[in-house]
Amino acid sequence: MGTYVVFSIFILLASFFLILVVLVQNSKGGGLASNFSSSNQIMGVRKTTDLLEKATWGFAIALLALSLFSIFAIPRAGQKNKEILDVQKKAPVQKQPGAQQFPTQQTQPTTQPK
Repeated sequence: MGTYVVFSIFILLASFFLILVVLVQNSKGGGLASNFSSSNQIMGVRKTTDLLEKATWGFAIALLALSLFSIFAIPRAGQKNKEILDVQKKAPVQKQPGAQQFPTQQTQPTTQPK
């Protein structure tokens, strides 16, 4: 698997988790984060919102960094053409039996004066 594919998978995962984290939180303290306010929870609402905010920033920065690093992993057409040319230069030219041989240079027909 190429490095570009690996970067693409990580970008998709970071995007998915960023969407989930943003949907879970609410800027006014409501949303799913408010469900964790019961007294038997270890973390309070404030700590949960801090964790969600840090997770949001973390996934956003990871998404940005992965996007920038994936630029260097994009397969380039010039590199692929160079590899093909190198392989063609190394490969021996084989003549097939019964194949017509065409002249490599075109000759000009000579006309004789009358």
